[in-house]
Amino acid sequence: MAIEFRAVSKRFGDGTLAVDDFSLVIPAHKTTVFVGSSGCGKTTLLRMINRLVEPTSGQITIDDEPIADRDPVKLRRGIGYVLQNAGLLPHFSVVDNIATVPVLSGVPRARARQRALELMDVVGLDRGLAPRYPSQLSGGQQQRVGVARALAVDPNILLMDEPFGAVDPIVRKELQTETLRLQEELDKTVVFVTHDIDEAFLLGDQVVILEKGARIAQVGSPSEIIENPASAFVAEFIGAERGARALHRKQTAHGIVLVDGVGRTQGVLVEDTA
Repeated sequence: MAIEFRAVSKRFGDGTLAVDDFSLVIPAHKTTVFVGSSGCGKTTLLRMINRLVEPTSGQITIDDEPIADRDPVKLRRGIGYVLQNAGLLPHFSVVDNIATVPVLSGVPRARARQRALELMDVVGLDRGLAPRYPSQLSGGQQQRVGVARALAVDPNILLMDEPFGAVDPIVRKELQTETLRLQEELDKTVVFVTHDIDEAFLLGDQVVILEKGARIAQVGSPSEIIENPASAFVAEFIGAERGARALHRKQTAHGIVLVDGVGRTQGVLVEDTA
């Protein structure tokens, strides 16, 4: 399902303009990543898709149908939503956490729990964890349960709000790899929020770099943005002029290596002999 923002703005009650005249098409069956500094409006954009936040003006559509015309509860139950801290119900077991939304939607509990066990396989969780409670799981396991729960109603749209921000770097890398695998297998329309540009470039088919007020600094594929930053702000944000993406050739006794902006060797240059 394609999602479209049409001249959307959001001003909160305290006067803060979180989103200022935002327009964008989010293509179906692709991963679109909103990336930017804290306070730029990326989570507000995400939460407007499932109507947890209502726009002040403008329109959001899913497959050309305005979401304002849909019942918000039914809309949310049909959209997968993964939070940063998993957001699991502490007094529900793993299997019942995953089965929550199907049960609320009228699916018999036994069938919902069976589907939950199948989803544990999908996200790489041992079924032996099914009777455990969230407090008995590691951070990475909790996030996998959160992803399984979001997939429990087989949604066409999956919203992921900084889902790996609270886990350590090794687990984060594992979860990123799992996300790529799941998207390849399940072919969802994914909207992912992060402040980490490396994560955005790894996961995104379409990356949207945001400035304050959710103003679009640049939108494109990772390759397009890296090769042609639209502004000095974008070049600075992605580290094009320094850091890991500012690669330079360095001659060594064994050949040419590529060195980043802080002097770390990132790889070996292999000459094309074709």
